[in-house]
Amino acid sequence: MGSLAALTGIGDAAFWAALLAKMLASATIVVLASLAVERTGPLVGAMIATLPVSAGPAYVFLALDHDAGFLRASAVASLPAVAATAVLIATYAGLARRHGVAPALAAALAAWAAAALGLAHLGGGLPGAVATAALVILACVGACRTLRRSGPLPARPGRRRDVLVRAGIVMALVVAVVLAGRLAGPSAAGLLALAPVVMVSLAVILHPRIGGAATATVLVLSLPGLLGFVAALTVLALTVERLGPALALPLALLTNLGWNGAILLTSRRRPKLSLETD
Repeated sequence: MGSLAALTGIGDAAFWAALLAKMLASATIVVLASLAVERTGPLVGAMIATLPVSAGPAYVFLALDHDAGFLRASAVASLPAVAATAVLIATYAGLARRHGVAPALAAALAAWAAAALGLAHLGGGLPGAVATAALVILACVGACRTLRRSGPLPARPGRRRDVLVRAGIVMALVVAVVLAGRLAGPSAAGLLALAPVVMVSLAVILHPRIGGAATATVLVLSLPGLLGFVAALTVLALTVERLGPALALPLALLTNLGWNGAILLTSRRRPKLSLETD
């Protein structure tokens, strides 16, 4: 019956509209981030990758179908998955220098799933979820401090079709994750709905192109940006019932944009980040 209900839901126009929005948003952010890495540097690409362009449409569609209390609960439930994404990045970064993209990502995804499931059961409401997510991300930042720099970024001549190939890879991953979640039952759906498609897509695209070490650097530089995502979810949870989704969602987005912008501005006052070794 559960599978039948899932298949019925897949036929809904709202489902396909939400899926298309997530495909387009995720593809846009990954293509922009990968191009930014190659043309402007790893930090800009990392900050683009941590914008809630993929999660944003999902919350808009939730707001259309549910009340403010549901959105608040969803924001709290998303925090463990954000922390688990930091674990994925740290695991991948530790393995990518010595292994290919497939084994490094396989281990990282296993670590993400274990962390997401484990952190989701800690409880503590909004304060506990925020504190746990922040501590996990900061721990991963500390653990990856020596991986922030690597060898020089290899030059690869770009081709026009590369953009279409990258967008196609991301869209295929989004479809696979969403459909698997819808067909695998509510527990798996809740986990897969927050899968780090953007980070995985960046690894799949950049690792063969610029190498595992340089790709690891890009993902590690995105870790501070995840704190901005935590801040945005916190703002959403605190304001959505008071202000309503129409104001709370843009406020959360501005919080994330402000955080990432501050990181970029701060970096300009320090020695320029590169992919060169110290």
